[in-house]
Amino acid sequence: MEEKKNQIWAFIITGALILISLLYYKTNVYYMYLIAYIWFGFAYGMMLQYGRFCFASASRDLFAAGVPRMAVGILVALIFFSFIQAVLASTNMSTFHPAPFGIHTLIAGLIFGVGMVLSGGCASGSLYKIGEGNGTSFLAAFFGLCIGQAIFVDVTWFNFLMPQKWIDNAAAKGLPASVMSSSFDTYLAGYVWDQPVLQLSKTQAAQDALPGVSKYFVADMLLNAMIPAALLLIVIYAVWMRKGFMKKRAKTKVGATGFGDDLAGIWSMITASKRTTIMGVIIGIVAGLHIFVMKGMQIKFGVGNFGELLTRMGHSADTSIKGTVFDPGYWYITSQEGQFGAWILEKFGWNMRDNIFFGVNNGLPDPWRNPALWMSFGIIFGAFVMARLNNEFKFKLPKGELIVWGLLGGLLMGVGSRPALGCNIGAFFIRVAGGDPSGWLYGTGMVGGAFLGVKFFNWWTERKMAKEMESF
Repeated sequence: MEEKKNQIWAFIITGALILISLLYYKTNVYYMYLIAYIWFGFAYGMMLQYGRFCFASASRDLFAAGVPRMAVGILVALIFFSFIQAVLASTNMSTFHPAPFGIHTLIAGLIFGVGMVLSGGCASGSLYKIGEGNGTSFLAAFFGLCIGQAIFVDVTWFNFLMPQKWIDNAAAKGLPASVMSSSFDTYLAGYVWDQPVLQLSKTQAAQDALPGVSKYFVADMLLNAMIPAALLLIVIYAVWMRKGFMKKRAKTKVGATGFGDDLAGIWSMITASKRTTIMGVIIGIVAGLHIFVMKGMQIKFGVGNFGELLTRMGHSADTSIKGTVFDPGYWYITSQEGQFGAWILEKFGWNMRDNIFFGVNNGLPDPWRNPALWMSFGIIFGAFVMARLNNEFKFKLPKGELIVWGLLGGLLMGVGSRPALGCNIGAFFIRVAGGDPSGWLYGTGMVGGAFLGVKFFNWWTERKMAKEMESF
């Protein structure tokens, strides 16, 4: 009976999204651009839920329990996605753009890493867990990634951290005062915009040494993504898996173990969880297909940003002063959640357009005309459908400490995503696969923050157990 009920729910949600897509298309063909985001989000949600893909889980499992399954799956996805990114770049069908490189990326990753462990889910993980009925993840996403992030980019609470040099640099940019009201504005215009933007294939060294399209495959794919990912797989095997594998191997093998056995051990580690590894491969492929489709849409409609289509449809009020909205062109989390939070705050009378983040860069469209936000909704709905089909949906209200961890972790994720202009997906996964070394800076900070978060939880649990035993 319960299984039948779950199937009905899955059909209802899928059918509703199909109906919504048809209504959009009937309203205006330009909404095909938005519909594509809906269904790629839906696909991501199904894959994330089925493969249990979560960067917080990967870090927690590795550091707390020595289980590398999820970390391995993420690296496999990264390797496959980097190849597809290189193919797309070589055919001029990529929407990827690198980010400013600097120490701010490392620091932001550190903050985000602590937050994702506290809340029990990264940015993408929190969304798919909402689809499973996880109330803690809802708290983290809504009050942290949505409301907290929107407030963070529009307040002057952090002016005491702004060096005079940043203030002078920001003023020199000549931006109108109407969009320069926050500490984050000073940080962006006075520091981030002055940092170098790196993509290995676009460096002079790569241009000189690598002819034609080979620079995308050698510099972006091989040097920036595949080799580092392969080295990390080797490190994970050597630190967490080799001893146990070799011990078992020695019992079944005549003679000494050697290099071939280590290769077998690495392969065994990669294939230990076929469900996660296969999903890693498929996620990499779908993420590449997403880029291809969005680039095709841009070519078809003759635009570089969905804001141009909104203007054509008479919704220019949704866009920034540059006529744009947040439209990454690929898988991305957090910026659209910030937009949703800002939209809600505006309904309560808070002017959220007087800053660079919304007023200049991303605009503030109504949720039903926000393509990237629909992608996030799609992730939730896709995860909901997959959880229902797998009989894994369970509504769980957060209680006690979980409320605190959800709120605090979500706020740290929201704050940690803004300085680096992205999260575990946009600032790490996408950038590394696209040849941007700043992705590894963010990833290093994120893993370091996750390590600290795991250590904190271990301390907290031991302290709590000691008190309970003392009371007993």
